[in-house]
Amino acid sequence: MEIEKSIPLLDDILFCWKDKMGSAYQGYKNHVSRMVNICFYLRECNEEEKEKIIIAGAFHDIGIWAGGTMDYLPPSLPPLNEYLQSRNLTDWSVEIELMINEHHKIREYRDDQYPLVELFRKADLVDFSLGLFKFGVSKQYISKVNAVFPNAGFHLFLLKTATKWFVKNPTNPAPMMKW
Repeated sequence: MEIEKSIPLLDDILFCWKDKMGSAYQGYKNHVSRMVNICFYLRECNEEEKEKIIIAGAFHDIGIWAGGTMDYLPPSLPPLNEYLQSRNLTDWSVEIELMINEHHKIREYRDDQYPLVELFRKADLVDFSLGLFKFGVSKQYISKVNAVFPNAGFHLFLLKTATKWFVKNPTNPAPMMKW
């Protein structure tokens, strides 16, 4: 499986967030690039599906910066919907919102109408877990994707951000997780 080394749509979307993300920008961009490639590895996608995956990837954690919170799923949706509206893609909003809202679901997401939701959930977990969970993605492919798109401090950023959240919110340590 060939790695998509250049993802212009992702670059275009995330460039607007570069200043807001600061030093986390490259790490987040690489995380999304790894996720996108893992999605494409797990399923042969048509062009529309690829575009949906890239858009969902760009916005899936954006609420960390848009809302300044680890409870970032709800604040990720307004920027997504603004983007979809500006591109006349509002017909995709339900599916991409589900991809974002369910990407931290612990159990499998089952809805034959929206197969990209489960695909996206798996890809995020493969990357977030540093390959501990694979869902059929080979170790070799994970290594190749990681070589092209290095971590660049993304997991360390998440750890620091989550720790600050936990100290302030010990009774709600992982608000983005869903059963």
